[in-house]
Amino acid sequence: MRTTITLDEDVAAKLKSLSRRSGRAFRDLVNDTLRRGLARPPAVPAREPFKVQARDLGSLRPGLSLDSVADLLEQVEGPVHR
Repeated sequence: MRTTITLDEDVAAKLKSLSRRSGRAFRDLVNDTLRRGLARPPAVPAREPFKVQARDLGSLRPGLSLDSVADLLEQVEGPVHR
């Protein structure tokens, strides 16, 4: 397939230099280089693990408990919360 692409100056210079040194055609080097690049899995940057910072939420109103979320919603918002 014939197409037109724009190469960055540094990339074009490296490919031209490699073409002169190896005696291979420029287009063959571009195709081989693209094939090698596309065959590699993309590099995934390492991330720091996610950490949960626990904090005190203070005291609840008397009669409320965090043991049952459903009961808590029922008491605070009434039966309409569903």
